[in-house]
Amino acid sequence: MRRLVAVVGPTAAGKSALALALAQRFGGEVVNADSRQIYRGMDIGTAKPSPETRALLPHHLYDIAEPADAYSLALYRRDALAVLDDIWARGELAWLVGGTGQYVWALLEAWQVPDVAPRPDLRAELAAVAERDGPEALHARLRTVDAEAADRIDARNVRRVIRALEVHEVTGKPITDWQTKGVPDFDFRVLGVSCEEKELIWRINRRTEAMFASGLVEETQALLDAGVPPDASALSSIGYAEALRELRGEITRDKAIELTKRATKRLARRQRQWFRPQDPRVTWVEGADEAGEALGPFVAAGS
Repeated sequence: MRRLVAVVGPTAAGKSALALALAQRFGGEVVNADSRQIYRGMDIGTAKPSPETRALLPHHLYDIAEPADAYSLALYRRDALAVLDDIWARGELAWLVGGTGQYVWALLEAWQVPDVAPRPDLRAELAAVAERDGPEALHARLRTVDAEAADRIDARNVRRVIRALEVHEVTGKPITDWQTKGVPDFDFRVLGVSCEEKELIWRINRRTEAMFASGLVEETQALLDAGVPPDASALSSIGYAEALRELRGEITRDKAIELTKRATKRLARRQRQWFRPQDPRVTWVEGADEAGEALGPFVAAGS
């Protein structure tokens, strides 16, 4: 059977650990749905599962792209469907894990993703607007043509704002109009990792401090030394953007940590918009035992 379990929720809630525990218990293979863990060399700042963890059972769609290269939702959907077909052809259960809502729902809702080629000239023009007038001005422009996309995209994420404007400019339609939904050709369940607000904030703070202590700034410098341009979209990611500012001497280490914590908390709030408590498709759980009970009938149905 073609079966998939998605493990979703806000950043730092413990999705990867839960997915690994469940995959070891029920069998199957893990598929990444984090838009930053796809990049090689970006390990510390993305909280990517370690090589030792990934060696415990098959993990897919980690380290598949270079940080200097653009990687779109259309490419992810193509690559993920190919991986899933291979997993199911071998009779295995797929565990989709990650907090990138677009990646998750593009698969579970069979989105028709616009395959619009990048327009370097337009991107440069829009980036100049963000540089001159600030990211908020560019985000305000997006709101005038696609309010739904503006609600979902943080103004700080200039890359995604530019992409949404690019699709509208090229096609004449909002990117959200292109993201029409269909019916997937597989059975799925969605587990949401529940975490109280105070606990999540504590985890975010602790993890951020650990990332910088473990060498996030040095990892960022290594990417630059390897030829990744400082304006690469991958380096606009939370943590890396702040590390770049520290390397440039614009902010101190303490400030970089503080800003990363703030940005991560904003990300967690946005992720809750993708995975809402009232969504009947999502079963919220607090641990492996509760998740196992919720999944029992679904897993048994495919055995």
